[in-house]
Amino acid sequence: MLIRCTAKVLKTLSIPATSLADAPPSDQDWYANLLWFTGRKCVLLTHAGTLFSIFVPDVSVVDLRPFGRFVVPVVEAAMGSEGLPVDALGALDPDSEAVAKTASRSVLGCMNDLAIQCEYRIEDAGGLDRLDIDQLNRELRRTILGPLGNTYPIEAAGAFREWNSSGPEAGR
Repeated sequence: MLIRCTAKVLKTLSIPATSLADAPPSDQDWYANLLWFTGRKCVLLTHAGTLFSIFVPDVSVVDLRPFGRFVVPVVEAAMGSEGLPVDALGALDPDSEAVAKTASRSVLGCMNDLAIQCEYRIEDAGGLDRLDIDQLNRELRRTILGPLGNTYPIEAAGAFREWNSSGPEAGR
């Protein structure tokens, strides 16, 4: 499992550049960004191949270490909440995670759009404490994002395993 982190995440986790994985970008990568809402740290995770996203509010640095042990249960819970197999987007092993720098402007652009959506929803709810996090996550996964065309991230996630095994020509 490769987790591509923004500079904010890398700095927060104190991960030195020398320990970052040097791997080519893949549709199986996960991206992580650190967001601040109402003075609290939040994490936005997005799967590169499907743009399936997970918003996790109110995290501390201690919660994030080691990062694989934070990400894997969050992804498993999100997949389960959507009725998808936990490994539908690739194998999840908290002990074999690697961290790398981000590699796709397209994924980062989508994450920026989703972060703005999160900000508006938090504002509309009257703050992070009053926000229905499960509902927000359902909405994020049902938001059309440019790179997917007319496909919702939840639909892309459901078809990802089949698409990934048969190649990009068959799935897009």
